[in-house]
Amino acid sequence: MFERADAELRLKTEAAMGMWGLGSGESWAADLEAGTITFVNDKGWEITAPVQVVGTLNTADGTWLWGWDHPSVPEPVSAHAQRVREFGEQHGLAALTTRKIEAEESDGWSFTALACHLADAQGGYRGPAGNTLVFMTYGEVSIRDPNAG
Repeated sequence: MFERADAELRLKTEAAMGMWGLGSGESWAADLEAGTITFVNDKGWEITAPVQVVGTLNTADGTWLWGWDHPSVPEPVSAHAQRVREFGEQHGLAALTTRKIEAEESDGWSFTALACHLADAQGGYRGPAGNTLVFMTYGEVSIRDPNAG
């Protein structure tokens, strides 16, 4: 399941890079109260989508904290993380059901890929916030070109 989810996320990421320039941009911002993420690509387009937080990786101590029990993550934006937890419970996978674990960035991507697959999300993203990497999934994007007529 993890390999399939990883491959699926790679394809979705390549498609987003080609269609609207994921990763080419000037900035990104997540509004967890509104449940949205906004990217600004190198053309100045504003790409907005619903967002879910899978979890965070503290790069200073190498720990992962799941979105399903994260003090900074409102419950409505932790649903995809909760799906991963339920999958972990069904399959006896402690890494998916333990609130805080030791992890690396590659683990964060695997967890995000699984969340993306289980929730049928449009893609995944990892954004830096100080010493923390926030791993998220996002839904259907809307694109606005502020430079258009």
